Amino acid sequence: MAWPIEEVARMSGVTARTLRHYDEIGLLPPARTGTGGHRYYEERQLLRLQQILVLRTLALGLPEIGRILAAQVDELKALRGHYHRLLAERDRLDVLAGTVARTITELEQSRKDGTDMITISRPENLFEGVRSAQCMKALHGFPELAAAIEQHTAALNEAETEADERERTAQMIRLAEHLAAGLPANDDAVQAEIDTQYRTLARIRTATAEEYRAIGRTCVENEHWHAVYESIAPGLAAYQRAAIETYAATRLH
Repeated sequence: MAWPIEEVARMSGVTARTLRHYDEIGLLPPARTGTGGHRYYEERQLLRLQQILVLRTLALGLPEIGRILAAQVDELKALRGHYHRLLAERDRLDVLAGTVARTITELEQSRKDGTDMITISRPENLFEGVRSAQCMKALHGFPELAAAIEQHTAALNEAETEADERERTAQMIRLAEHLAAGLPANDDAVQAEIDTQYRTLARIRTATAEEYRAIGRTCVENEHWHAVYESIAPGLAAYQRAAIETYAATRLH
């Protein structure tokens, strides 16, 4: 049986425009093309589309998905592999959800106590479920920076890891206090905090302006880091990105 592109779009939730794009880049050619270039899909194409959507859920880019699918021979074996990846991602997201829930509870308690101070009893808990190996995916365009950060993280012992995470948390909290005070991202105090963050990174590797901008973008575009920032203060992720953009433009150009 063959289904027209509109029906496949309806069943899968993927727009017809996206399906046409998948065809154009060779990721998902239709079973056949009818009069007027109308595309039709059969069971095998639907199975391939399912695999594409599963891999997209795992935050893989289209070129990487194409390479994975091109290397596959046994569809059943491939689906089992995707299934285990999804289970692992589910477990990690469960941990991340618990992390954010604990942070919410602590912030709510701080407000009940009548204080505007942001206090976290165990800052390292902010980063459970959000480890560098996951977040470095967002820096795939800057492999040297990503590799340096991953190598640094892997070399830390437990005490050093906790100290590193406490320092990052303290930086995020200080930035959140600037946000709460209404300071714009280009304010001198905010830029001084971003300079501290940059110098912390420079202990691992001196980043170029474009690399530092990429780190700023991960705060908003990477769902895991975005959740951590927003658990501290709504709007903090975008505030961090804007502050880094200003710093890169004015000090790293």
